[in-house]
Amino acid sequence: MAQSTYSRLSHFLRLSVNKPSVLRTGTEMGHAPACCLQFTRCQRSVDSKALQERQKQQMARGLPKQKPITGVKQVIVVASGKGGVGKSTTAVNLALGLMANNPSKSVGLLDADVYGPSIPKLMNLKGNPELSDNNLMIPLTNYGIPCMSMGFLVEDVAPIVWRGLMVMSAIEKLLRQVDWGSLDYLVVDMPPGTGDVQLSITQNIPVAGAVIVSTPQDIALLDARRGAEMFKKVHVPVLGLVQNMSVFQCPNCQHQTHIFGSDGARQLADTLGVNFLGDVPLHLNIREMSDRGRPVVVSSPDSPEAEAYRKVASAVVERLHEVHT
Repeated sequence: MAQSTYSRLSHFLRLSVNKPSVLRTGTEMGHAPACCLQFTRCQRSVDSKALQERQKQQMARGLPKQKPITGVKQVIVVASGKGGVGKSTTAVNLALGLMANNPSKSVGLLDADVYGPSIPKLMNLKGNPELSDNNLMIPLTNYGIPCMSMGFLVEDVAPIVWRGLMVMSAIEKLLRQVDWGSLDYLVVDMPPGTGDVQLSITQNIPVAGAVIVSTPQDIALLDARRGAEMFKKVHVPVLGLVQNMSVFQCPNCQHQTHIFGSDGARQLADTLGVNFLGDVPLHLNIREMSDRGRPVVVSSPDSPEAEAYRKVASAVVERLHEVHT
């Protein structure tokens, strides 16, 4: 069928090429009355504007209407252009930092990375969510943070081999079929990149703001810029950039080394005209505590690395006030 369609298309193109042209040459057009030329230009302009307006209306009809998540006041998405920059670790410690800075605030954590869920490991959570009386999934809770992840619904080592439509269906369930209770903030750990999941979330729910995580390395900054530009295109406020793994300090001699470069994310923030939210160091304690399911903000609250996350959380809250007031 595809070959037959291609053959007919090729035949049509050959006929079009061999058919004598009925277009006037420049010389012939030169003899046309000026009023006719002016009318033709005006008609083309009107047709072009009408076409653009129809396209805009069709696109508007095709987009889903944003609907808030029941019980959630503000949604903060944590994103990165590429994987491996510490986005999930930042999302977890940001959620804990928001609550540590203001214990009166309730914070939830949603793992939207369907293919590679990290929240169960980082938050030391296992098991399947129970169902409420309304047939909604009840989040699993640790450290005072209710969490939901695809990792709670599949085996630890089971690969999720799904096509796009199945992933979109799973995201819809994670957004709409979870009983979050009453939350001041819902932190969403987004998958890396700028694909279907990002578009689905930003088009289905009102997002208060996006936090972009990157290392200072040039290759990571390229993708971080794409991520920031994507959120601008879908009208999601970019709260700012977090520079992760900004510096390594030797635990023996205390010498500091900028393994991935220095101030790359700060310079990118200036270029994009967005805020720089803070630096997070490359520290052994962050890695060890994350692997144990004990995020550094709760396991080592007085450490400099935990303070770095709390400063980022404070900067995020400040930006939310600026954007929405």
